[in-house]
Amino acid sequence: MSLSSIPLQDRPALVRQQCDRLGISGVIVTRGDEYLGEYVAPHSERLAWLTGFTGSAGLAILLAETGCVFSDGRYTVQMAEQAPAALWETRHGGQHPPRQWLAEKAQGLRIGYDPRLTSQRDLSSWETDGIQLVPLSDNPIDMSWHDQPPSPANLIHHQPFEFTGETSRSKRDRLARQLHEAGQDAMILADCPSLAWLLNIRGSDIAMTPVAHAYGLLHADGSADIFADVTRFHDAPEDSGIRPFPPSELSKALQALAGKTVRLDPATTPVWFSMVLKDAGAHIADGPDLCTLPKAIKTTVEQDGNRRAHELDSIALARFLHWLEEHGPGHRETELADRLEAFRAMSPDYRGPSFETISAAGPNGAYPHYRAEAGHDSILQKNSVYLVDSGAQYPFGTTDITRTIWTGPDEAPAAIQKAFTAVLKGHIALSRQRFPMGLPGYRLDTLARVALWNQGLDFDHGTGHGIGSYLSVHEGPQSISVAPRPTGLVPGMILSNEPGYYEVGAYGIRIENLLLVRESFLPGTVRPSLEFEVLTHTPIDRRLIAMELLTAEERHWLDQYHATVLEKLLPLLEDELHPWLRQSCAPLL
Repeated sequence: MSLSSIPLQDRPALVRQQCDRLGISGVIVTRGDEYLGEYVAPHSERLAWLTGFTGSAGLAILLAETGCVFSDGRYTVQMAEQAPAALWETRHGGQHPPRQWLAEKAQGLRIGYDPRLTSQRDLSSWETDGIQLVPLSDNPIDMSWHDQPPSPANLIHHQPFEFTGETSRSKRDRLARQLHEAGQDAMILADCPSLAWLLNIRGSDIAMTPVAHAYGLLHADGSADIFADVTRFHDAPEDSGIRPFPPSELSKALQALAGKTVRLDPATTPVWFSMVLKDAGAHIADGPDLCTLPKAIKTTVEQDGNRRAHELDSIALARFLHWLEEHGPGHRETELADRLEAFRAMSPDYRGPSFETISAAGPNGAYPHYRAEAGHDSILQKNSVYLVDSGAQYPFGTTDITRTIWTGPDEAPAAIQKAFTAVLKGHIALSRQRFPMGLPGYRLDTLARVALWNQGLDFDHGTGHGIGSYLSVHEGPQSISVAPRPTGLVPGMILSNEPGYYEVGAYGIRIENLLLVRESFLPGTVRPSLEFEVLTHTPIDRRLIAMELLTAEERHWLDQYHATVLEKLLPLLEDELHPWLRQSCAPLL
């Protein structure tokens, strides 16, 4: 990633100079921007600018003589490769948290952080005896990055009722009643997807996630303030209860809440808000963002929109996989990603990718969030594994799918087939499971891992994440992972199902479909039950399956899945693709 003309190896020294001017001994550099989102604009790629590490999660701590980059299991190899070893240690943040590193390296020091880029939850996780964490009014990265791109401020569009199924007024009234019942006067809206959902707006301030960079306030009377220049609005707000203000008015608006009780989410709201509200004499009530859960429970209109989005996406994927089988080997990873993009762009409803396509040939597939770069990417070889993880944005839905392909022409090695089949067994087990209403997703996670565990294998990432509706491809609060998140699953939620296995230096395997939670009508049940509707309709590569390792029930599920794929796609695809689709969806022998 080229973010600056300043050589990468020179950047830590420049930041250290600014730290000296600010009277601090080091600085914590987060991945998120002022809105604490997973994806950021080039202006906010501070972690990548300083360290070279381009992953979507992590942070760095820079001290006078040393520094360390932290991320999770998806990025341990990538960190070590991208962050120069002469300048940076790298650590798995879950196994060796930043707090521990600070305790070892920074005793007695003043360490700065940017309160506009830091949540209270993150700040609490760094607090360590003997270390003073200092909020900064000036960011030493921004002070050093002389060719930093400008902040985006693109147009804000109204998201119509035909795609949302609920007006902003209805949403605001529902949440306002919750504020009133809790004795709270207002809620901070610092999370861009929450603001977009509540006000039925969309934007383009960051690539691949259709949100507008803005803050908001929801009041207990159901009215809302949005802090964005009026020139950014492409069309009028949905109703007069939505009041636009210039961003310069935000501090004044917060100070006007003196004596009021203001709700803010310590996980999604920058510390700066608490600092201003406390100075103004407001009472802060920590609590989850009230938008998060209802945003995750899709309306019937949003559910239908996502089915429509997956139909269009499945057409594009079928065309791509057919082309890949005929022409894929010999092409570079970025060329393959571009080809998939072109097939998606054949639909007039396509609005762009929902994240940067992971196009990974052979050993590169072992990096769960691999990013191919033109000029440095690999060429897809025959008789190798190709992993492609991609998604799309349509105005009525968001998609995310992963397929692992054997390029042939020879048969895949038995060891790869065995690992792929273990991943497939976990994928099937989760897909076909019925479960009680409100069961937290983490209690389902084991289903996706048992077959791998029985081979001594596992994967170091979650099994499933929530999906937005023409919003972020990663959405909470629901998930399926080892982390014991308490949110129960209810009808209308959409999650991914993506177990995997990664053989470092050899290949990566992941199979991902999206699932819609719906009621399951089982006779004789004592409590309501749920099941999953599979939204994704794309063949799973039969060439990688060790048939003898599947049970009769697993074979039946896969045959039924492929029969549904064939039924849905055959009328929508060109005649010349029909033989390929029939072969790809043929029953198992």
